[in-house]
Amino acid sequence: MSEDNASAMDYDSHERTYEAFINFSKIGTVAVLNIVVCLILFAFGGTTAVVFGWLMLIATLVATAIGMALGASGWIPPTAVFGLTVVLAVLMV
Repeated sequence: MSEDNASAMDYDSHERTYEAFINFSKIGTVAVLNIVVCLILFAFGGTTAVVFGWLMLIATLVATAIGMALGASGWIPPTAVFGLTVVLAVLMV
């Protein structure tokens, strides 16, 4: 039988967890897209593209860490790095 002394659900905790999950999903999606573009630079670019691919990969890790610390607007730094990586990929490949 169920117990009558079960505690009520903590809706504030649920909402904070949901918001954190959504923010992590945004940041993670942009970071994975940037890694894919870096892989394109590695595969189809020359020596210069490989160097810029490594630099953009490191920049992605740093921007992702900064984005995780920012919270709700954390998608902005990885997106800026992604935009720069796409521009470099278009110019070099």
